[in-house]
Amino acid sequence: YRVAARGVDLGQAEVQIGLIPGAGGTQRLPRLIGLPNAIEMITTGKAIKSEKAHAQTLVDELAEPDQLVETAVKAAGRFLSGQLNRSNRVTRFRYDRLPSAAEKKALLDFTKLMTAAKGKGYVAPFKAIEALEKGLGYDLDADLTMEAGLFADCLLSDVAQNLIGIFLNTRSAGRLPRIENLKPAQIKKVAMLGGGVMGSGIVHLLLTGGFQAVLWDINDAAVQKGMAAVRGTFDYHIKNKKMSAAELDAMLAKQLVTTSALEDIRDADLVIEAVLEDMLVKQEIWKKLEGICRPEAIFATNTSALPITEMAAVLKDPGRMIGLHFFNPAQRMQLLEIICAQKTSDPTLATSVAFARVIKKIPIVVHDGPGFYVSRQLLGLMSGSVYLMADGVDPAAIEAAMVDFGMPMGPAALSDLTGIDINYHVNKTFEQRLGERWKVHPLTEVIYRTGCYGRKTGSGYMDYSGPTPAPNPKVGDAVRNYLNAQGVTPKKASAQAIIELMLAAAINEAAFMIEEGICDRPQDMDLAMIYGTGFPPYRGGILRYADRWGLQNVQRTLAELEKQYGAHFKPAALIQEMAGAGRTFYKE
Repeated sequence: YRVAARGVDLGQAEVQIGLIPGAGGTQRLPRLIGLPNAIEMITTGKAIKSEKAHAQTLVDELAEPDQLVETAVKAAGRFLSGQLNRSNRVTRFRYDRLPSAAEKKALLDFTKLMTAAKGKGYVAPFKAIEALEKGLGYDLDADLTMEAGLFADCLLSDVAQNLIGIFLNTRSAGRLPRIENLKPAQIKKVAMLGGGVMGSGIVHLLLTGGFQAVLWDINDAAVQKGMAAVRGTFDYHIKNKKMSAAELDAMLAKQLVTTSALEDIRDADLVIEAVLEDMLVKQEIWKKLEGICRPEAIFATNTSALPITEMAAVLKDPGRMIGLHFFNPAQRMQLLEIICAQKTSDPTLATSVAFARVIKKIPIVVHDGPGFYVSRQLLGLMSGSVYLMADGVDPAAIEAAMVDFGMPMGPAALSDLTGIDINYHVNKTFEQRLGERWKVHPLTEVIYRTGCYGRKTGSGYMDYSGPTPAPNPKVGDAVRNYLNAQGVTPKKASAQAIIELMLAAAINEAAFMIEEGICDRPQDMDLAMIYGTGFPPYRGGILRYADRWGLQNVQRTLAELEKQYGAHFKPAALIQEMAGAGRTFYKE
């Protein structure tokens, strides 16, 4: 029985009344606990020292601060008189806390409304609401039986199996046979080349991870700009009082050195580069650093597209080079894509995986290839949208279908965010390196030529010049003119048809990457999309989704899409082989 002072924080002014078993367990006497000073036991008048109590129950009674002990003593007296006893304090016999029908309805209606958006796709939140709705009754045993059934519904659902798989696979991420018995080198000092958006976010991780850090940029002005960006990454912490401005200043003074001279990073254990996305620029920096840094220092590039094997070719020891692909914003996104170049050594990989864990990232190891894994898989997932648009399907319908499926945004919104021009150039790179299957669609060319590249230019698929985004008429007109020239009329497609086309393309791309040796662990591939792109966790990942859909159905869908739209949807040999043999991506 818990008595608390009105208007005072719990734990500072409260008394809990406990029952003390007597001889043979027959006598139960009350004791006051929870006050900071010695108090009297309400039995024989014998004084005892109180013990600090932890709040375990809701407050039973409120008192004015100056009447707290008096109120508690009176409550203890009710235990002595038998008015209060163990039996009438047992939960199953207490009905005074049950809400009225009107109160329960109002509370649950509000909860359902809030949960509808946040809990979409999940089972447990709605089962919990159902348990409250049906289980706040007078028959506790029946209510518990009903609740157990609802729990079983959650436990046996596909969503639960998907989430359990994600949890277990997350714990095993980065645990690869090739580095199983290798002891990683100790990383104490890390140099960051480039203080832009990615560089400043990575420096944030280094500081909070306890590393000594060096921030390098091309000149003093760039260094100062980078320092301002680093400070900006801590704005959230300061605003929410997780850190004070003085504490940030002390951290920067103690752990961070800035410089515009490459010679100042000679003693770094790890060098991470996030400079201009230009192969020659990057190679020139690495050649200089090879003559400055210690031979055992690891060289890591944050490039999102350039081939790392080619970058490492300028080094005498290409085995020290690895890709550490952070995702924006680096200080918040959980995924770290670790890319092995052709000659990346096992010790380099082992140390990189260990470093990822220290900065609290989920390490997903893949091999060098166009777009590595995540960028290519994401573009593969979203690539089907242009074929649908060219077939007359409303872009808004495509957006709605993907968001309803569980993606954080649709292909048009994603393109506007990342840059239509960047996506176009990545697509051109894929066309050059992967062949006919990735040939740039004519409609993609038309949209690119509008010069509307997304948020950074003020308009893309949407116009961002007003208070709220609105469809951009320039891109809309360009798409309509293209459709008119092709003799294509508007077409309606169901959300399911849209999803099947988009997911079939994504599953197919994953199969091609397995064939090419980019990654061969389905669990890692699914984790990468969940943590790196927001693929809905309750669906388990692209390859888990493929297994539930059935590879025979995937192959059949791809064959139909290839007939309709061409080579982009040609089924990978692995898809055909697995469908024929009745195999799945996951072995269990």
